[in-house]
Amino acid sequence: MGKVVKIGAGQGFYGDIIDPAVYIAEHSDVDYICFDTLAELTLAILQKDRQKDPSKGYPRDVTNTMKQLLPYVKNKGLKLITNAGGINPEGAKNEIFRVAKEMGIGGIKVGIVTGDDIYGKIEELQEKGISLKNYETNEEIDTIKDTLLFANVYLGAQCIAEALRQGADIVITGRTTDTAQFLGPLIYEFDWDKEDWNRLAAGILVGHLLECSGQAAGGNFSGDWQNVENLHNIGYPIAEVNEDGSFIVTKADGSGGRISVDTLKEQFLYEIHDPSTYITPDVIADFTKAELMDIEKDRVLVKNITGRPAPPTLKALMGYKNGFLGQGMIGYSWPNALSKARASNEIIRKQIEQFKIQALDIHTEYLGYNALHGPLAQEVDEELINEIFLRITIRTETKSEAAKLARLFPPLALNGPPFVGMITGLSPTRELLGLWSTFIPREEIESNIQIDVKEVE
Repeated sequence: MGKVVKIGAGQGFYGDIIDPAVYIAEHSDVDYICFDTLAELTLAILQKDRQKDPSKGYPRDVTNTMKQLLPYVKNKGLKLITNAGGINPEGAKNEIFRVAKEMGIGGIKVGIVTGDDIYGKIEELQEKGISLKNYETNEEIDTIKDTLLFANVYLGAQCIAEALRQGADIVITGRTTDTAQFLGPLIYEFDWDKEDWNRLAAGILVGHLLECSGQAAGGNFSGDWQNVENLHNIGYPIAEVNEDGSFIVTKADGSGGRISVDTLKEQFLYEIHDPSTYITPDVIADFTKAELMDIEKDRVLVKNITGRPAPPTLKALMGYKNGFLGQGMIGYSWPNALSKARASNEIIRKQIEQFKIQALDIHTEYLGYNALHGPLAQEVDEELINEIFLRITIRTETKSEAAKLARLFPPLALNGPPFVGMITGLSPTRELLGLWSTFIPREEIESNIQIDVKEVE
């Protein structure tokens, strides 16, 4: 048997539980644990953290993650790859150094990758004639430029591989693609060429299957989910990757959950718009000929993935202030709960006009009827409904205007339809975030990537 690289999943989002990753570190012989911590909106949360405290801007669970896993880095040679640098990779590195020193752990190297943050380079890019139009609406960025909160470009896996070549035991990046954390160590370990499209695509699928932690191991499974064992102790997936790009997905012995073709197929389809053209900074992957086979209990072989040359541009995601949200909610009980809620909706909407509340958008939903299914919800027999909650939200330009909505709800208790329920009309307002996507020539970004590896003494 040739070389096999073993990678465990560590986290699927900022706030995901760390215990299954610690279990992998303790009960398996993986070489790497890789974390995807950045959902699209996470950067906005982190930017607000940094605005309050310039030393922050990275997921706060970095501290606990490192306290739990640094002993395995030191004693077992385990390597950690994570995009938990968020908006501030340098800050995350400083926190790891602080935790390591507090625990008396030295002699490990931490590498950070920067260059994804273009928040301060918008003007420079525009002066070079690079269009930053919204690729979905074709709007010019000048319409929202003054309200930008963050702007980051999705980097690929090559920079992670380079940090490993420079000796890093832990690699911290900012905005890298979800799959890059998993492909990076494979490029490094197998010395895959930058144009070895099929193997790179295989590494992308490794990352895609592992990036959502327990979701590939029976979590969120819509099959016979009732029979998935011990979800309270779910095991995160582990990939055993061969040099040719084929790999086995499994989990640590003794952990709960299930690894099967069916659980992997659900993760396989997650966020895949076109399986023949899964675009990443490293390769355009084609998953249409991929084969998945159950070979043993909790062991699935995956092979036959192909790829083609990477795109000439990289995707940038920017967040901007998009007004404020006001909201109110009231519950009604049987009989005629839905009719009562609908009547109150009409009252509130007329009062929004009556009191000249400047709402840019108004949204109504009925919890227990259509809050999840929206317009696809089928009409129901009200006699079969025990209770319905009416929730109305508005979007406004100012916080004070949004706050006006909540004040309309308490009077409904005495001035509206017969009421036996609960009012949460005094819900606080919150600022809304808009997302702006565009594409930038990759040479404009990749020429600014920097890698810095330092040792904890």
